[in-house]
Amino acid sequence: MYPLWSLLILLGLLALPSALPPQPWPSLAAAHTDSKSTLARIIAQGLMKHNAEGRIQNLHLLSSLNTSGQAVPGMMSWLMNGLKLQQQQLESSLNITNIHLDYGGIQMSSHQEWLSANISLDFDIELRMPFSNKIVRMHAYMSLVVEFWLEKDEFGRRDLVMGKCHAEPRSVHLMVLTESIPPNIKHFLRNLRENLEQVIPHLVESQVCPLISETLRQLDVKLLKSLMGCCQ
Repeated sequence: MYPLWSLLILLGLLALPSALPPQPWPSLAAAHTDSKSTLARIIAQGLMKHNAEGRIQNLHLLSSLNTSGQAVPGMMSWLMNGLKLQQQQLESSLNITNIHLDYGGIQMSSHQEWLSANISLDFDIELRMPFSNKIVRMHAYMSLVVEFWLEKDEFGRRDLVMGKCHAEPRSVHLMVLTESIPPNIKHFLRNLRENLEQVIPHLVESQVCPLISETLRQLDVKLLKSLMGCCQ
């Protein structure tokens, strides 16, 4: 009987998975395969920390139209209706509201040591007509693309390099939501919408892109190398 019990015990030990030595840092493999979503979360947290939505909401659209030279001919005189209004009164009549920056939907793509992040955002624009309570509502949507990679310097060390950060032109859309538009301002609104589509992307880039750059530059290079899966 003794040899039979010995054989059974030996077979039982061989079948037990617990007999294998434990793997060190069991979450390391999962973190490596999920590195793109980790980078997306880091970018999202940086944008939230620096209040990207609040910065966009505080943009002065009318003054930006004037300084950029994108104002529709006759637009300011039409808005003022022949009266000399203060500039701040005009600025307060075109406001950004209901901002939604898609933190959870940041898409990452990579090619060797190069990565890009695609961030979508949308918001409403309210135009309060001067000398009346009429409010015209518009909705803006765009997708922001930021590129970055690690590059060797003259000493062989790798540093973060920020590439283009811009609104994808084909993603920029602005539509008028208000249906009951007086006929005498439809042409004005069409020109205003076209000019806002030219100005808004650059304004959003000026607020969001520096925040992404600052967030990524605060990361340790070794951590970036690990997350990007490169530079072995």
